[in-house]
Amino acid sequence: MRVSLFIAVCVVVGLVAPAARAQQTTRVKDLVDVAGHRKNPLVGYGLVVGLQGQGDSQRVSYTSQSIAGMLGRLGVRVDPRDIAARNVAAVTVTTELPAFVRPGSRLDVTVSSLGDARSLEGGTLIMTPLQAVDGQVYALAQGPVQVGGWVVEGAGSRVQKNPPTTARVPAGAVVERGVIPAPADNLMLALRRPDATTAGRLADAINAALGASKEAPIAVAEDAASVRVTTIGGDLLRTLASIEPVEVEVDGVAKVVISERTGTVVIGEHVRLRPVAIAHGGLKVRVQRTPIFSQPGAFSQGNTARAAIAALDAREGKAELKALPQAATIDGLVAALNTLGVSPRDLIAILQALKAAGALDAELEVM
Repeated sequence: MRVSLFIAVCVVVGLVAPAARAQQTTRVKDLVDVAGHRKNPLVGYGLVVGLQGQGDSQRVSYTSQSIAGMLGRLGVRVDPRDIAARNVAAVTVTTELPAFVRPGSRLDVTVSSLGDARSLEGGTLIMTPLQAVDGQVYALAQGPVQVGGWVVEGAGSRVQKNPPTTARVPAGAVVERGVIPAPADNLMLALRRPDATTAGRLADAINAALGASKEAPIAVAEDAASVRVTTIGGDLLRTLASIEPVEVEVDGVAKVVISERTGTVVIGEHVRLRPVAIAHGGLKVRVQRTPIFSQPGAFSQGNTARAAIAALDAREGKAELKALPQAATIDGLVAALNTLGVSPRDLIAILQALKAAGALDAELEVM
């Protein structure tokens, strides 16, 4: 079935085409990351108890060893070989430690099973130290786990929604050691999408917002990915608070993103199409199956057999040569492509051919 209008491209027209006519800006807060002010991953190894027979089996030897070690620290001596409990699961505990966090703050943690536990539902995470890459303990996690998945089994059938062996403990970690960036005379703003034009505009916008002169700028673009900002009076937070709400006009490369798996095409604002002629013929294939039955002869003790006959019909449509005009805007590009009247998957093949022919001025990214 052919379609004369490609839905994904039409969505792009509604969202992107107005952007070409009106200046769109982005806050500095949503555009950059501050070097040195990032989240730090934390990880730990712990035990989840109270699983009602859903925990690790005896085949997972390190779970028994961990139980024996935990009981030993509590003054109870037990041989790991004597532990046959199935109510405990060995887990990894992960979270991220934000910048400017103070001791006593609470963090959400993710708990994931390491062994062959069937579910973590109803369990409780025992106190688990969380370490950073430097080996230091920055938080302690403990609390009841919350599982977002479930499994129902019966009579050989199984229904599952999300893995029940991964859970969360909301506010389950207490920060024991904070990470406070050291005071500095300069801030380095790292663009999340490096671009030389955007970096220059970012520096100009910050200088204009802070009233800096061209002779003594506060913000200087070091390269396409970073802008250096001199702190105001050595006050880091004051400087950040002053530049985060500044609006910057963002630039970017022309790009077309296509997904052959879903038939989705997204066309960026700066994409241009050069004059070109296209011929695209469609091949239609239809397969029809007709069931047939074979009856055994009388008193042959045979069984009725069922089969199917497949009828294949293939037709190739006429290829019509069409000339696409030069499109200088996203509106013109979409209008030109829609004149072809092809399906989304045909349009993907046409875009790839246009790029190979040098008629599409854009970067083509296939997902």
